[in-house]
Amino acid sequence: MRTTTKFLLKDPTAFKKKLFQWSSQFHEIAWLDSNNYPQTSSNFEAVLAVEAFTALKTDHHCAFEQLKEYQEITKDWIFGYLSYDLKNDLENLSSKNFDGLKFPDLYFFQPQKLILVGKEKVEFRYLKMVDDEIASNYEEILQLELTLKNNTSEDKKEVNPIQSRISKEEYLKKVSEMLEHIYRGDIYEANFCQEYFSENRAIEPAKVFQNLNKISSPPFASFIKLEDFYVLSASPERYIKKEGNKVISQPIKGTARRAETEEEDSKIVEMLAKDPKELSENVMIVDLVRNDISKVAKKGSVQVDELCKVYSFKQVHQLVSTISAELEIGCTPIEVLKATFPMGSMTGAPKISAMKIIEELEESKRGLYSGAVGYFTPEGDFDFNVVIRSILYNASLEYVSFSVGGAITSRSIPEQEYEECQLKAKAMQQALGAN
Repeated sequence: MRTTTKFLLKDPTAFKKKLFQWSSQFHEIAWLDSNNYPQTSSNFEAVLAVEAFTALKTDHHCAFEQLKEYQEITKDWIFGYLSYDLKNDLENLSSKNFDGLKFPDLYFFQPQKLILVGKEKVEFRYLKMVDDEIASNYEEILQLELTLKNNTSEDKKEVNPIQSRISKEEYLKKVSEMLEHIYRGDIYEANFCQEYFSENRAIEPAKVFQNLNKISSPPFASFIKLEDFYVLSASPERYIKKEGNKVISQPIKGTARRAETEEEDSKIVEMLAKDPKELSENVMIVDLVRNDISKVAKKGSVQVDELCKVYSFKQVHQLVSTISAELEIGCTPIEVLKATFPMGSMTGAPKISAMKIIEELEESKRGLYSGAVGYFTPEGDFDFNVVIRSILYNASLEYVSFSVGGAITSRSIPEQEYEECQLKAKAMQQALGAN
């Protein structure tokens, strides 16, 4: 179905930059970049998928069944996203909050052109209908002169500022209401989020993504362009990966700032690794993820490979856990997603109760925020990130949005939760400000 041609790379970093720039000519783009981060367990340094041959776009109604049919019939690489609101396809839930982005709930495409970048080589995997373009495309990419396009018209005019959907006072009140649910025993933990947005604001998505990726350099960065829907993601978190009959999930819960000096930074790492509140956040979500995965795993195979390990990123330190399992024989890829979606780190425990309370207290429809971006292989393997630290943009509506949040537990102090949100929002604000 695909022709594969391999080339050796002298400078993978420079090639990646040229490849991303070259992709801008296409209507459909999926760019996934691990930024050479050591934690990823990724099969390549970066991947580019462009130019849809087929596609699936739908709302949440029977979305997973449609995805199952599309994935099984295509039996090829497909790239796209799962929005948080697909929860409504899995449980008796709804999403009635304000939606300024108006993204489809699910969108995947089968690329005509697929390029996998490794440490020393690059593989071009084109559908046979376009395989005669491989050599010329490779040469075209190599000969590109790297430029960063500037939108001088925007630089000279005032742009609408980023606003918060709710005030600080409202945020503190809502976190207090969340705590009341916890004290009553309705839930143990829930992820509460708030949206930042700008209306009537035209941005250059590729440039903003480059700004964001430079600021954060995360292991699960992604740039998605589908019609006028853009995802500019600097995600540090893997939702779930399937390879053969093994799955791994790597939830993040627990955050601390980076310091300016190495000595202070080391102290912050030490404090995070021992912080009772941050540790309890992570452990509760690990238990939830273990329970979700156990629904599709061989009995006794679910294990915690890493518990609450501190990983450092450019903006923050995070507690990351890794859970793995062997799948039951005959378990389909979509069954794994249905058993585990939405991911525990962005919902809470118990999961369904937490999602109901989240819907009640949040002001914005999450949409793709706290959903997932990723891909399926022809063999039915997959890898998906968690859409956090991400800017979402509807070009036709000129609506820019990003959301931030954190886990609320019985130990949470509303003012400190608000400060954590500001810390997480900083990179997106900087990336947009640079535009």
